[in-house]
Amino acid sequence: MADDIATPEPAAEPALSPPPEPRPDAQPPLLRIENVVKTFGNFRAVDGVSLDIRAGEFFALLGPSGCGKTTLLRMLAGFETPDDGRILLSGEDIAQVLPHQRPVNMMFQNYALFPHLNVRDNIAFGLRRAGMPRAEIATRVAEMVALVRLEGLEKRKPDQLSGGQKQRVALARSLARRPQVLLLDEPMAALDKKLREEIQFEIRRIHQETGVTILYVTHDQEEALRLSDRIAVFSQGEIDQIGTGPELYANPATRFVAGFIGDSNFIDADVVGIQGDKASLALPGGTRIDGVPLHGRSVGAGRVSLLLRPERIDLEAGTRPGRLGGVVRDITFLGNNFHILVEPEGVSPISVRLPFGHAAIPAIAGGQAVSLGFNPDSAHAFAI
Repeated sequence: MADDIATPEPAAEPALSPPPEPRPDAQPPLLRIENVVKTFGNFRAVDGVSLDIRAGEFFALLGPSGCGKTTLLRMLAGFETPDDGRILLSGEDIAQVLPHQRPVNMMFQNYALFPHLNVRDNIAFGLRRAGMPRAEIATRVAEMVALVRLEGLEKRKPDQLSGGQKQRVALARSLARRPQVLLLDEPMAALDKKLREEIQFEIRRIHQETGVTILYVTHDQEEALRLSDRIAVFSQGEIDQIGTGPELYANPATRFVAGFIGDSNFIDADVVGIQGDKASLALPGGTRIDGVPLHGRSVGAGRVSLLLRPERIDLEAGTRPGRLGGVVRDITFLGNNFHILVEPEGVSPISVRLPFGHAAIPAIAGGQAVSLGFNPDSAHAFAI
């Protein structure tokens, strides 16, 4: 009967805890590019590119010359109009918005400084065009000069500045209007190695201090790896893969990415068996290796291209069954490591890097027979 059913004591309410912090990749992107296409005549420079970029991210567009990365950047800046697709900034489609009306600034390869204006006036130029009051301009310019560390050089004109100083002025001018997104197109192409490394450090510092979202176009993989949070690798107008530097290096999605990120050796091999997402391969000379991860499109029986990273290869003097044999053709000391070029029979020369102090180094000499080994998990097989 209902009267016989005891009414349960109400359960104690659990203690309230703050909601979990949203994961960065769960936040709506600041910039969303959806299936963007751009053609010039019969040439498709950008072919259906899509990517999301988070607020405050340092994002690199990496690829060889002519792959479409600069064309995409110019569409973001408003200097080119997409033939198809959408460009959304904070949820608003800006594909048809005029360049000066976008909360985006682009810094060009040649810096585009006005030769007749000094540092202060170059930085202030965009602020004056935007109608900012004079007192605010003075304050903002002083902030920018301090940010790029050019105090004391405000009255100098571009021809009185070094290459690195000119770049700092261009960077300060690009940041002065506090854009939501800063676009940098190969900004260090004209600098020597030492100055390039110095400016890389400065750009990274400025990004951390300002929190501005940066899109950075480069063909230099080391530059992209050093500076960016994530990288999109471009090839022939398309994105092959997006990821962090370590992700792209350790798990390349395509042979192109594998060859473009990091140093690489490629060996053609025959598939003799497949177990799930791994393969057994027969290398030239009959050496067999099992458990090699497969990448890219489905790989069946036939030929594959095997990726071996130079620093993941072990080397020892003499020949040994089950290892790839070869002859040492060159040894170069590079300070913290040795670069050793080994030529196996029937295979292109293989680059090996051994750290300074490696036990095998004293026993290795030019013309000597050696054997190479590697962990199958550190190799990757791509369909040919």
